[in-house]
Amino acid sequence: MQYLLGVDLGTSGTKTVLFDFVGNVICSKTIEYPLYQPANGWAEQDPSDWWNATCDGIKYVITKSGIDASEISGIGLSGQMHGLVILDRNGIVLRNSIIWCDQRTDKECQQMNSIIGEKRLIEITANPALTGFTASKILWVQNNEPEVYEKCAHILLPKDYIRYMLTGEFATEMSDASGMQLMDIPKRCWSDEILSKFNIDKSMLGKIYESPDVTGKIHRRAAELTGLREGTIVVGGAADNSAAAVGTGVVRAGNAFTTIGTSGVVYAISDDVSIDIKGRVHTLCSAVPGKWTLMSCTLGAGLSLKWLRDTCCNEEMIEAEKLGVDPYVVMGQLAQKVMPGAGGLVYLPYLMGERSPHPDPYCRGVFFGLSASHDRANMIRAVMEGVAFSQLECVDVFKEMRVNVDDMIACGGGGRSPVWRQMLADMYGCSVSTIKADEGPALGVAILAGVGAGIYDSVEAACDNLVSKKSIQTPNLSTRKVYEDYYELYKKLYTDLQPSFKYLSKLPK
Repeated sequence: MQYLLGVDLGTSGTKTVLFDFVGNVICSKTIEYPLYQPANGWAEQDPSDWWNATCDGIKYVITKSGIDASEISGIGLSGQMHGLVILDRNGIVLRNSIIWCDQRTDKECQQMNSIIGEKRLIEITANPALTGFTASKILWVQNNEPEVYEKCAHILLPKDYIRYMLTGEFATEMSDASGMQLMDIPKRCWSDEILSKFNIDKSMLGKIYESPDVTGKIHRRAAELTGLREGTIVVGGAADNSAAAVGTGVVRAGNAFTTIGTSGVVYAISDDVSIDIKGRVHTLCSAVPGKWTLMSCTLGAGLSLKWLRDTCCNEEMIEAEKLGVDPYVVMGQLAQKVMPGAGGLVYLPYLMGERSPHPDPYCRGVFFGLSASHDRANMIRAVMEGVAFSQLECVDVFKEMRVNVDDMIACGGGGRSPVWRQMLADMYGCSVSTIKADEGPALGVAILAGVGAGIYDSVEAACDNLVSKKSIQTPNLSTRKVYEDYYELYKKLYTDLQPSFKYLSKLPK
């Protein structure tokens, strides 16, 4: 028997999943680690936590499943996007990784626009200067920690650091590298113009592969630490959302998915490069060779519900423990008892600033319309609706770009909630489905590993055989009408509050 291994390096933890060749889960293990916030709006993680979680996760699934490591045909890596990992010439990490949701780099984004020009930056990288992307983080280190940058010999993304630790290779792949804002996206290569003007030596960056390509093999030390067989191939893999697209079968134009994890993402495939000149959504390279993607990112999606759970929902957590269920199940049941509109309560999910469709590091979360008649059920429903409204805003941008969505897959932790899925169906006005295999990114990169190992002919062919739908929820037209009115208010609130958000950022904390 032969198997494939998918390793998904997320923000809250690393999930390692062992699959057989028809996509069945043989064994799975998730290991969590902390997020550090040294200052307001900052977000960092320790790459050694990722590596330890990877080693322990791989050892667990091999041991627990009882397989022989020689039966693993290939390994795929998925990871959180945009994080900056910098190493010295000996491969030693020089500082904690500045990760995707960090908002410290507003001045560096202004610097990028000044150096390159806003229009030219979008022409090359297909995106405006963004605080979340990697380029601005590199400039921040140059500007604020020059003694660290002087020692920098290698710049990697989170999953590509794991690749280095497994194989000794400095490499990346199209879908993740295109979120660094250092690539020429239409040409699918590093941009010499960008690198030169940002004073980044190209030798610091890894070689770019297509996602199913073999990038290296497990070396002896990694084999000792993980239990893998030395020489096992590691393919390019994919950024978390591109991997989730493969894992949910979104590999052709016309299909899309919404994932609600820590962040919220709407993701669609395009056969051609399509760029939003206003910079509201991202154009990136796809994990499917020769294709591109449109992608949005709401920074505080599932994070908003987690914040509410941890801050206000102790009773629901106690009740969930008694029932032996996840607290989000109890919270969802409460939300379901509240009518659409949450009793006149509207939530803006900007806990970490925002990226799509408002590239704004200053905006913050808001409950609007709060009254003495509201309770936690109203707040839970309002948070869920606010996150769903943020996804709808991004779908509207896709439509402006003539990328229509008529079939939506829901995934991520939020995709498990029937209440949230129904909200999305009602707001989008199209069916929202789940798939039978709920392993998202891990399955996606396992499929890529299977293509790299020659088991599957192509990414598309593999998905046709391995990915099938489980449930379908259709829109309720009467509810959709209620949401249309609240949606107009939701959009107006950001516009009205934008100057106040910036003013608040200047006040002492």
